[in-house]
Amino acid sequence: MTGKKPTTIGELRSSGYQVCSVKEEMRRNLIEKIRSNEKLFPGIIGFDDTVVPHLENAILSGQDIIFLGERGQAKSRLIRALVSLLDDEVPAIAGCEINDNPYAPICRRCRDWLAEEGEDVEIAWLGRDERYGEKLATPDITIADLIGEVDPVRVAEGRYLSDELTIHYGLVPRHNRGIFCINELPDLVERIQVGLLNIMEERDVQIRGYRIRLPLDVLVVASANPEDYTNRGRIITPLKDRYGAQIRTHYPRNAEYEIAIVEQERTPLEGDGHPLNVPPYMKEVVAEITRLARRSPDINQRSGVSVRASIAGYESLLANALRRAIRLQERDIVPRISDLPYIIPSISGKLEFETVEEGREEQIIEKFIQSAVATVFNRYLSLSELEPVVACFKEGFMLEVADTMPSAEYVRIVKQVEGMREAVAKLEAGRNPGLVAAAVEFVLEGLHLNRRLNKDKIAGRAQYRG
Repeated sequence: MTGKKPTTIGELRSSGYQVCSVKEEMRRNLIEKIRSNEKLFPGIIGFDDTVVPHLENAILSGQDIIFLGERGQAKSRLIRALVSLLDDEVPAIAGCEINDNPYAPICRRCRDWLAEEGEDVEIAWLGRDERYGEKLATPDITIADLIGEVDPVRVAEGRYLSDELTIHYGLVPRHNRGIFCINELPDLVERIQVGLLNIMEERDVQIRGYRIRLPLDVLVVASANPEDYTNRGRIITPLKDRYGAQIRTHYPRNAEYEIAIVEQERTPLEGDGHPLNVPPYMKEVVAEITRLARRSPDINQRSGVSVRASIAGYESLLANALRRAIRLQERDIVPRISDLPYIIPSISGKLEFETVEEGREEQIIEKFIQSAVATVFNRYLSLSELEPVVACFKEGFMLEVADTMPSAEYVRIVKQVEGMREAVAKLEAGRNPGLVAAAVEFVLEGLHLNRRLNKDKIAGRAQYRG
């Protein structure tokens, strides 16, 4: 719309504005975005060649959609991103509880108002965010929550129970001409699923023994864990059949996607004179820990391992590096291998362990950390080029490192250990003391995990020896 926006139905009609269904509206806007080669869902990483094409087809087909995936697979974020395919704003009859189409109202109040005042009925303009709603499915949800209920206050005002004006509409009708999402759909009890089916299939609302025909215009989207949706029979077949598109989400297919998501979602810690400088191999270690957990028999794979585990672990890693920088009055925030144990409290609550002995959970996570460091180390360095470093330790040299050790101490270590300077240079540490410290710890731990150095833990410090 250009110029002054219409304020009545008559003005809207004179402007030539055409009202279309929400699915037609989303289809039209999607086509425009595809033609202009615009990124459809900014912030959604790793789905461009897998999930997004199926989602585009569902929208073009005008289908209701259910997303199936384990926790932490961006299902909710993807659903909320659908709002970007709605128009900036659309007209609705002013004050209507269910956002009635000005040209074809469906509720009793708006039909009566239109009969009385005709084209002078006032309209309001709804922004796209007002047209989206969601509800987490829980066993205590009622028909009144989703569909509606008789309002006793309106009955007390003198209306008959059979009067449509006594109805207090639920969440689905209130998002008429918009998008409504139900998260964890299988958690709805069966009788509520039947009521939802009536809304989606028959456009039939039944409240307190009488029925109202409401041809709602709403895109109903849902999310569910595949285990609940398929194997346990917690979804009634007719409702399952009603969803036109069943789209499977997934975890990041490679470490690069995982790292990109972590960097996008993490809490910013830079500032107060402490710039962040994270070696690439430390990011890869955090991503690899989560990826190992997703393949481990010790972790319940039905519930999944959320990307939030990577995000929380990375945040804790950076937080410990920041704490060190503040206490030692160092400039850069640079995480090291000795900071990795501090991620255990962050990720342990995000992993659902299979039956293991009491207290073994921390040992399992430590094993993930060691395997991740070894895997990433072998991508960056070869044992043959580190033989001079190993030889130095075989001659009796010993080193102690700790997360509280100043970075300047590691610069001296590089000068003392033959071959360490070349290894640190290959890790692109340059002359930054923090990066040098991180590189030295990475080399030492990698050699230990490849059984070329011994390691003893002494009072919060690690001692490496031949």
